[in-house]
Amino acid sequence: MNAAGRLSLYGAGVVVAFGAAFGIAAAVVPDSAVANWTAAASDGSMADHAGMTDTDTTETATIPGVSLSGYGYELSPITAPTGTGQAGEFSFQILDADGTPLTAYETSHEKDLHLIVVRTDGTQFRHVHPTFDEGTGTWSASWEWAEAGTYRIYADFVPDVTDGPDKVTLTRTVDVAGEFTPDPATATSTASEVDGYTVTLDGDLTAGESSELTLSVARDGQPVTTLQPYLGAFGHLVALRDGDLAYLHVHAEGDEPRDGDTAGPDIRFAAEAPTAGRYLLYLDFQVDGKVHTAEFVVDAGHGTGGTDTDDTHSDTGDGH
Repeated sequence: MNAAGRLSLYGAGVVVAFGAAFGIAAAVVPDSAVANWTAAASDGSMADHAGMTDTDTTETATIPGVSLSGYGYELSPITAPTGTGQAGEFSFQILDADGTPLTAYETSHEKDLHLIVVRTDGTQFRHVHPTFDEGTGTWSASWEWAEAGTYRIYADFVPDVTDGPDKVTLTRTVDVAGEFTPDPATATSTASEVDGYTVTLDGDLTAGESSELTLSVARDGQPVTTLQPYLGAFGHLVALRDGDLAYLHVHAEGDEPRDGDTAGPDIRFAAEAPTAGRYLLYLDFQVDGKVHTAEFVVDAGHGTGGTDTDDTHSDTGDGH
C-alpha cells in the first residue's frame, strides 16, 4: 500500500483522525490546523462540544507525546528525505510562543534533546541525539529512511528557563513515499532477540499506578554482567501506548552509574501507564561500546488510579 498520511490529535479526550493515501510524502492535516485544534482543546471549546468537564480536559492534556505544541513550545515542521534510499538531513527547531527558536536546554539523561522516531505500526524504532546549532536553534542529523510509511517524530527535552516545565515531549508525523506493508504487533511479547542477546521482561503494567519492570539481558544462555552506563543509567526505556502512540513516563531505578561501572543482568524501571491497554516498549542497552535495542509488547491492566477504559487486547504470545 502507498504511504498513508495519518495524524491523531488528542484534544479533551476526543480523537480527531484523518487519513488519505499519497504517492509522495506529505502531511494529511496542515500543521496550522493541528495547532488551532490544540489551542481549541486548551481553552475548553472542544471539551464543551464533547460534553466533557475541565477535569477530563486537564487529565488528557497531561499525557505527553500526542501534540505538536505544549507548555508554550512547538515542534517546527520537519525537513527530511521524502523517500527511501535517499541520503539527506533530518532537521527541525523547537519554537517558543513568539515563534523564536529555543536555544537554551537543560541536560537530561546526559543529552539536551532526545529524538525518537517510530513508524505508526510500532516498527522502525530509532533513538537519536542530533547535533545542535546554537546560532540558528536548529537540530539536525544525517538521515536515510530504510522503509516507507508514516512516522511519528518525538522531541523530548527540558527548556532551560525560569519556572519552566520539568519535561516537554512534542510530536509530529512525517510521511515517507513508497510501497509498504504495515507490520503491527498482534500479540504480547516479553522476550526479545537482538544482535545475539536475549532480553526478557518481568513485571506487570497497571493503569494509574507506578509499576516496576525488570529487564534481564543474557547471551548464549548466560547472564550478561558487563552492561555499561548509557544516558545516565544501565539502560534507557521508551514506552508508547498502542493506538495513539502516547509517550509514557519511565524512570530507571537505582543510583546513577559512574564512568567505568558495569552491571547486569537486570535493569529495573518504574513505569506509569495512564490507561489500560497495549503498550510498545523499546529498551536501549550498551555492551562493549555498542548500543542494542530490544522490543516488547505488553498489556496494562486496570488499576484504581488510571482511566477506566476497555482493554481490547487480551491475546498473548509472540509479537513481531
